[in-house]
Amino acid sequence: MSLVGPRPVPPYEVACYRRDDHKRLTATPGITGLWQVHGRCQVSFEEMIHMDLEYIQKASLWIDLRILFLTIPAVFHGKGAE
Repeated sequence: MSLVGPRPVPPYEVACYRRDDHKRLTATPGITGLWQVHGRCQVSFEEMIHMDLEYIQKASLWIDLRILFLTIPAVFHGKGAE
């Protein structure tokens, strides 16, 4: 597991994946990611998958640093957490 990347996937969630969604499983899971800093539970399943696939395509040190920086206010404000 790394600091930034898609969250680990429970088996019941993989059963809902479309063919292209399985690309999400190629990335190392992370503690935080785009989904966590952009709404968490307020984001649909499809949007979450899209964000994770976008992260995988564009992954870089700068994006990881930005996500880590955005994680701090997301944790303290609890926006989207249920």
